[in-house]
Amino acid sequence: MPVDSPGPRDAAVTVPAVDPPEGRVRGTLAGRIAVVTTAVALLMAFIVVAIAVPQIRAAGQAEALLYLSRTADLFVDSMQGDNPRTRPGPGMWSRSGDVDVTVLTTGAAYPDYMDRASIAILEERGRVGFVGQDAGGTLLVQGRVLEDGTVLLFTQPADISGRSTAADITRLLVALSLGVVIAILAGVVLARRLARPLKLAAATAEQMARGRRDVAITPEGPVEVAEVAEALNDLSSALTTSEARQREFLLSVSHELRTPLTSIRGYAEALADGVLEPDDVPPTAALMVAESARLERIVSDLLDLARMGAREVRIDAVPTDVAPVLADAAQVWSDLSAAEGVPFDAELPEGPIDVVTDATRLRQIVDNLAANALRMTPPGRPIVLAVQCTEQTLTIEVRDGGPGLTDEDLTVAFEPAELYSRYRGVRQVGSGVGLALVGRLAQRLGGSARAGHAGEGGAAFVITLPRAGPVQGPAVEVSG
Repeated sequence: MPVDSPGPRDAAVTVPAVDPPEGRVRGTLAGRIAVVTTAVALLMAFIVVAIAVPQIRAAGQAEALLYLSRTADLFVDSMQGDNPRTRPGPGMWSRSGDVDVTVLTTGAAYPDYMDRASIAILEERGRVGFVGQDAGGTLLVQGRVLEDGTVLLFTQPADISGRSTAADITRLLVALSLGVVIAILAGVVLARRLARPLKLAAATAEQMARGRRDVAITPEGPVEVAEVAEALNDLSSALTTSEARQREFLLSVSHELRTPLTSIRGYAEALADGVLEPDDVPPTAALMVAESARLERIVSDLLDLARMGAREVRIDAVPTDVAPVLADAAQVWSDLSAAEGVPFDAELPEGPIDVVTDATRLRQIVDNLAANALRMTPPGRPIVLAVQCTEQTLTIEVRDGGPGLTDEDLTVAFEPAELYSRYRGVRQVGSGVGLALVGRLAQRLGGSARAGHAGEGGAAFVITLPRAGPVQGPAVEVSG
């Protein structure tokens, strides 16, 4: 069964921390929320005062003018009834409390606070009420015309209404002050409640940056704040998984590197000690060369895998007939498989296969898939290299008769060292480099890689490439 996995995912973009400008002090979230709520409360209080106080004063003035009107009507009724009271003489005035009464006979001049419009209304309707001005200030005026044409003018200082409205305004200001204080307290409490889980999240993130992975946050607060805690928990879990995979990957690679190194060292020591017969030196040297080539191949794949993640590997996609490339690969792996007692079948289309691609990288994909299949396939079980073409795509499939993959394995077949960690010590496993490189190369060539089940009983790995050339390839696909 293939047990390699594709290379590491693209490196995350690191956003460098930006220090605040020199001399600038960052405020806390709690402080800013408290300041904003306080400013809003004060602004609303100012708006209410600016709108309500004039309205209260106007209402008080209207009420005072109505009261003066009723007083004038009662006075007039008392003078024109069956027992009329003694009225002041022409040009005279009298005072009842804060109300002044001026009597004008027909033709007499009106006081200065009577404007033409008010005089016209009084003469037309026999009564008038308004707010006027004289040398002493603002007056409330009510005018009445008696049956004999005598005019009575009732006046009262306008500030009389302020005495009644002052208490209303005072009560309004007290209520607004209490509202502002409550709003400020509510803002402070809200700010602290919002800032507390964010501070906890920041402390947790700092612990994670220091290497701790056993930290978790209980999501609390509003949805947006709780999502920060959940995201940090997910990040902690993802980091734990990623680091575990890295350790497994390093372990598998170390094992793969140690094997040829041990062989080379053993043969070298034998040569150095002179324990080998002269006839055994050439075969031993050949084994050392083979192990060195194997070691070089692993190191080369590791370098390619690292460069793939950094986008440093150059892809030279040019129009190419890949039929000879695939035929040569089929011949080489047919011979290698025959040496292991494994039947190898190549299903290649006839004629040229024109594709815009990098032939070297394409051969690298086929070699890694075939090597992986040969490693996992026991003698007597088959390996199949199948190639299919359409007008738009080239599909390369390598199937084997090995142990195969489970449905769960399919979802992680291209994850670094994941299959190695699952089957280490259970059955033969590889370093986790080959399929990792295949997945990366498929993406760089504009295609995709997917894993599935083979009809031969083992695993199937399918590479699909666009014949028109590399584009922004999709993510590695996994299918059952």
